[in-house]
Amino acid sequence: MKTIERVVDAPEGIGIDMIGVPTGSPVTLDLQVESVVEGILVTGTGAFSLTGECARCLREVTSSDEVDLQELFVFPGKEDDDPEASRVEGDFVDLEPVFRDAVVLNLPFTPLCRPDCLGMCPQCGFNLNDDPGHNHGEQTDPRWAGLAGWQDTTNPGPRP
Repeated sequence: MKTIERVVDAPEGIGIDMIGVPTGSPVTLDLQVESVVEGILVTGTGAFSLTGECARCLREVTSSDEVDLQELFVFPGKEDDDPEASRVEGDFVDLEPVFRDAVVLNLPFTPLCRPDCLGMCPQCGFNLNDDPGHNHGEQTDPRWAGLAGWQDTTNPGPRP
């Protein structure tokens, strides 16, 4: 068994449209590499930073996270019946697909800048986090505007 601690640059395209790992940002890997009968077992963690947009107010969201990694990389000629098995290539193993899968599965489905984010005003797009009391006063639904003149507050009786 061998312990490996490395800081590497994040590859391109790890994430989804709303949030992901910035390309080239540092990824800290803390791994244990073991030789087993079938191949090489890699176990450990990967720590990284995330950047994206809040799903409610569209402000920038930044955070850090860590994922657990574990993968068996089989030697050539072993496990031939599994075409999706990770393989040892020469003297190397490729951790990028394992890291990518772990990160994407761990990403928040709806990233928020804070748990109680108020979002944006549906009428004008104002960020409600800046002023929670923001409103546009009482407004009549435009679909009812044609009926607004029918109400006579001075004479509550029936109309002719």
